[in-house]
Amino acid sequence: MTETTFTPHPARSSQALRPDGYVALEDYGVLGEGRTVALSALDGGIDWWCVPAIDAPPLFDRLLDAEGGRFSITPTEAFTATRRYRPDSNVLETEFATATGRARLTESLNSGTAGRLPWCELARRIDGLEGEVTFALHMRLGRRGDTANPYHSKIGEHTVFHVERVLGLFVHDPRISCEWSDEGIVGTIVVDAGERRTVAIVAGRDEPLVVPSIEEIDARIDLSDQEWRDWAARLNCPGLYRDDFIRSALALKLLLYSPSGAIAAAATTSLPERLGGDKNWDYRYAWLRDAGYTIEAFLAAGAQAEAKAAFSWLLMQLKRHGAKVCYSLDGALVPPETHWDMPGYQGSRPVVTGNRAADQAQHGVFGDIFETASRFVGCGNILDSASAQQLSELADQCADAWRQPDAGMWELEDEQHYTMSKISCWQALARAVELADAGQLPTTCRDRWRRERDRIFDWVETHCWSDSLQAFVMYPGSDKLDAALALAVRFRFDGEERLRATLDALDRHLSAGVFHYRYSGMQAEEGCFIACSFWIAEAWATLGESDKARARIDSLREALSGRWGMLTEMIDPDTGAYLGNMPQGLSHLAHLTALTAVGKAQTTSPQPETETFHD
Repeated sequence: MTETTFTPHPARSSQALRPDGYVALEDYGVLGEGRTVALSALDGGIDWWCVPAIDAPPLFDRLLDAEGGRFSITPTEAFTATRRYRPDSNVLETEFATATGRARLTESLNSGTAGRLPWCELARRIDGLEGEVTFALHMRLGRRGDTANPYHSKIGEHTVFHVERVLGLFVHDPRISCEWSDEGIVGTIVVDAGERRTVAIVAGRDEPLVVPSIEEIDARIDLSDQEWRDWAARLNCPGLYRDDFIRSALALKLLLYSPSGAIAAAATTSLPERLGGDKNWDYRYAWLRDAGYTIEAFLAAGAQAEAKAAFSWLLMQLKRHGAKVCYSLDGALVPPETHWDMPGYQGSRPVVTGNRAADQAQHGVFGDIFETASRFVGCGNILDSASAQQLSELADQCADAWRQPDAGMWELEDEQHYTMSKISCWQALARAVELADAGQLPTTCRDRWRRERDRIFDWVETHCWSDSLQAFVMYPGSDKLDAALALAVRFRFDGEERLRATLDALDRHLSAGVFHYRYSGMQAEEGCFIACSFWIAEAWATLGESDKARARIDSLREALSGRWGMLTEMIDPDTGAYLGNMPQGLSHLAHLTALTAVGKAQTTSPQPETETFHD
């Protein structure tokens, strides 16, 4: 376990523990149930929860406003806190120790025997372990970016709260003393050794509210834990470090929006890529790239149902809207970016909803779609005729579009002939040819796809290689390097010698310790992009350098130890502080694929048991 010592604020014991009122991102655990995601701080505060969906406005928003909404259960005395996820589960346990005793807080976004509940149920159980511990309870509702003013009302014997169209109920053990105030609920929870107290919030939007008993809610904590463990037990772990692999798979499962099958890129918005900077984005949407990679990861892990649901959803959006960069979780187009009047995490503005990348031209989507289809078919599955025709038309679009500039994988405003975009088009047409040869796609345009595939390869070799850098550059005529080019190895792009040289150049020019920046010049603007370092490790493993790849994985695991297995988008290489939205699907995907690649490369070598980075 990771241990952190806290001293409560002298005036309010439930106050956030940094001097500015914010909690370090690495001190958050993540809860979810397939529709919503909540962030739980190590001080006992639920600081982010969007109801009734991942991309809804937040009910609790202390994450982006130190004086915002939260649901905190914090010891009234100075305490130490240790935390872990239950094995193979997304149920979170935090143990608090004070001068007078010890108690354990168990948290779950509950599910039922039939899967996701038709309402949102956030359950929090406190068990006394030793002596006596007193907790301060405080629930203050957020204002949803100043778009709503919460209030409560009496309906029969129940007091309910209203936040715009969200209707909710606070359910608690009758032995807990609490009362409503203008700001929400305040109360006190006292537990002695052997005692248990449970509190919960039941909520929904534009729907009748179910009123379960606290006993039913408490029982569903353990039921949810069992459901998570049953799901994890069905996974295949094809790589190294089984516990690490399962933990990232569980994190990705949190991002699968079960009502539609969409996969969110992350569960938060506006967490900065550099503290005080303005590179703050809303990632609570389904990026085609991330969805494709997640489908591939689920297929590799044997999660066929999740992979099929996500792939069907992806094909449906392609039919409805065409190949867009990202979509809303319900399948609509992503709204334009707008700003909320909030301070932002540690004062980093703007706080945004929507995403400006939705209308960009990114040629990488072609490769992402076809790689996903190829992996789906490679697992023994079959494309239907409508999907096959749709993919054929998309291959034709790629064959026409690859000569045009685009915004690139990194969604840049400066359109260029990005090398990675060209390689993604090569990847799309290479997979299209393979699918046609396998009888999965019509062969009418197969020869055209092959010719354009070869033309792209020749173009990249001629225009994108730098003799002076001994690497493929970010785009022709530049001296910039792009860490995403490590993915060219996974995509089976031809030319092993130049790919090896490019990987060496990425280490020379983009590394900061064990981590890497996305591309040249980013050191002053943002942290290191966690996925890039795993991509490079995966590439070395795929090229047969298993010892080198294994060493990198071990170094990354050591650098990320004590984070309970939840990864953000970026990390400060000097301080180890997390940056960017979380949990970041792309980081977990890169982690899974790297473990898989290194594991396959070392199938004849013993795999020593070592401590996992999430405990």
